[in-house]
Amino acid sequence: TRGTVTAFSPFDARADAEALRKAMKGMGTDEETILKILTSRNNAQRQEIASAFKTLFGRDLVDDLKSELTGKFETLMVSLMRPAYIFDAHALKHAIKGAGTNEKVLTEILASRTPAEVRNIKQVYLQEYEANLEDKITGETSGHFQRLLVVLLQANRDPDGRVDEGLVEQDAQVLFRAGELKWGTDEEKFITILGTRSVSHLRRVFDKYMTISGFQIEETIDRETSGDLEKLLLAVVKCIRSVPAYFAETLYYSMKGAGTDDDTLIRVMVSRSEIDLLDIRQEFRKNFAKSLHHVIQKDTSGDYRKALLLLCGGDDD
Repeated sequence: TRGTVTAFSPFDARADAEALRKAMKGMGTDEETILKILTSRNNAQRQEIASAFKTLFGRDLVDDLKSELTGKFETLMVSLMRPAYIFDAHALKHAIKGAGTNEKVLTEILASRTPAEVRNIKQVYLQEYEANLEDKITGETSGHFQRLLVVLLQANRDPDGRVDEGLVEQDAQVLFRAGELKWGTDEEKFITILGTRSVSHLRRVFDKYMTISGFQIEETIDRETSGDLEKLLLAVVKCIRSVPAYFAETLYYSMKGAGTDDDTLIRVMVSRSEIDLLDIRQEFRKNFAKSLHHVIQKDTSGDYRKALLLLCGGDDD
């Protein structure tokens, strides 16, 4: 794994549970202890701590965290306590709940997860919420954006194998004709090719497309499409090129300019901390000429900042 958070050793769930109880008992809260423990244990260990907490004190650790902490720090600690397998399903449920849909969350998760991860998300969604994720998403979205989401939800992207150069040439030509050469755009062709071909095949298609058209595929998508479809197509292309680079950019823009998109910052830091946050840090440094650590340091404050910096796991400046 290329995560910044790994299994803590020597690990003692009961001792951690006792330390957390002590940190929250009586007047005042010892935030430092809470953030140190929860950011240095991996998700499986946090689940063991929660279970020991209940056994020892008959209390729910997450409920206690919610009543003792506030604001973004509370959101971050509670997110860390969410079982890893349910994290994405929960984020998607909240993205399509109530008035208005959070297209950004749908785009980020469905463009970046592997077919195996998407299949798992659908299964968990059904078990946890007794609802079909695809039905829920189609009920809340429309048009070509909806169609591409449905294609991605099928999780039937071709497995990586030998790349057929003839098909590479053909796909690149089809995309060229569907976009740059056509008055209007044949979105369907973009959806089918970008949503179903293998990663190694598409990387070759993007190179070939550049040779044929003189444009990067991203430039064409930018010109030929708009709105949520454009954002989703671009996210898919970026993730085909490099998932860590996609998340580095997502983190950068969550903190750029006035105000911080804390929901995105928390979601990415928590969901990638055990997968590829080291690679994301590397891409961040390469593409934005400063370290992720530095930008978090500058953009956040208090215990929230301390916890995020511990998850970040080091500075690359």
